[in-house]
Amino acid sequence: MEMRQGLRLTQTQRLVMTPKLQQALKLLQAPTLELQQMLKAEMVSNPLLEEVDDLTEEPEPEKATSDDDFGEEGRMEREEAEPLDAPEAPEEVDWTEFMQQGSDSSTTRSEERHEEFVERVPVSRPSLDEHLAEQLRYKGMGDEAEAIGDYLIGSIDERGYLTMTVEEVAAELDKPVAMVESVLKAIQALDPPGIGARDLRECLLLQLRARGHEGELPWRIVDKHFDDLVRRRQIDIARALKVPVEEVQTALDLIGTLSPVPGNQVSGADAQYVYPDLIVERVGEDYVVTLNDRNVPRLRISSAYEHVLKDGAPKNGETRDYVVSKLNSARWLIQTIEQRRKTMVKVMRAIVEEQREFFDSGILHLKPLTLQDIASKIGMHESTVSRVTSGKYVQTPRGVFELKYFFSSGLNTQGGDDISAKSAKAIIAKLIEGEDKHDPLSDQKLMEMLQSQGLDIARRTVAKYREQLNVPNARFRKRH
Repeated sequence: MEMRQGLRLTQTQRLVMTPKLQQALKLLQAPTLELQQMLKAEMVSNPLLEEVDDLTEEPEPEKATSDDDFGEEGRMEREEAEPLDAPEAPEEVDWTEFMQQGSDSSTTRSEERHEEFVERVPVSRPSLDEHLAEQLRYKGMGDEAEAIGDYLIGSIDERGYLTMTVEEVAAELDKPVAMVESVLKAIQALDPPGIGARDLRECLLLQLRARGHEGELPWRIVDKHFDDLVRRRQIDIARALKVPVEEVQTALDLIGTLSPVPGNQVSGADAQYVYPDLIVERVGEDYVVTLNDRNVPRLRISSAYEHVLKDGAPKNGETRDYVVSKLNSARWLIQTIEQRRKTMVKVMRAIVEEQREFFDSGILHLKPLTLQDIASKIGMHESTVSRVTSGKYVQTPRGVFELKYFFSSGLNTQGGDDISAKSAKAIIAKLIEGEDKHDPLSDQKLMEMLQSQGLDIARRTVAKYREQLNVPNARFRKRH
């Protein structure tokens, strides 16, 4: 068989993520606050974009893209192949088509703008090291002691525990052990209580001392019976200390209020502020979905460059090409923002329809739901729904929830219906809350009670859900 080289021309279809398509998907996935910054950056880079100040009622812009443009990427690429892939040659532009009264191509929003109160939050918080060093300076211990104190503070981790022994610090600084121990005791008296401890036992003792419980029953339990405390051997502790079990239980309740990680009281993460992207309000018997985009810049095409594209204007090819390019980019951005608004509202409406019982009656009626269910309902691709629900929040009559909250796996029931895993957790939490604290429910008993209610669930699943709820097992929940 003869083998030879040759050239052959073939046609194939493949998905190509053009820059404009990538921008559209990025805008779809961005939360409202991030979108606000992205649009402001676009206005800086594109001189044909400007923000509309007045919010008068305006007609809907001409529909330039279908409702499924954010659907399956392959389908979107085929539908948008000509405007996205073909080179944009300079063309005669009817400027009046895009700038009637200077607002025809703007994003529409009929809601009135309201000035919102913005809470002032600190730009930065002092670190744990800075917090302790500042307190140490006020003690006036002298330069030598402060130098040792700075070294000790630098050896305290983010949890608030000392990571070196006193002997190691003394050897490193060539100082007497007694002096290092004295400075450490001064640091352990600083705020927050428990700081500078070398283990959990010492941390709890420092906090009890700060509260004035030194020498009392809780102190003696932590000091002399720490192993029994960890294993919740209340009867053994009561027998060893010759006190009633009820008093031991009361002491353990007090110990339970102490913090095992004192460093978090200073170096904990800043509070995360949630800005809802969508709002669901009840109006009569229906739920109305609106987009919470009052702070998003409302864009239109500026008329400042109209003279460049007017008939009869000087034909400066380079200038004209630049303006046409920016005009096409601005049109695409405005259409993309409008399509994003429609897609987000459409997805949220579908979620409300599927989870109507949750909005009416609460978490116990939350149904199992997947991204594919919503995608099939609204005729979009699953990846689109995933982008819409990723990192976004909705304000509802029942509180503020992440959109991903409404999606969860399901469990079978004897009646043939499905129940959401979140609903099962809520049932378990309710059963534990109402249990007899002297005889708490074991995982086996919880499983039997759930099965008696028609829920098909295994004991290991009950244990998994209980751990996700941060509820200890029955032995640690038992009270005397």
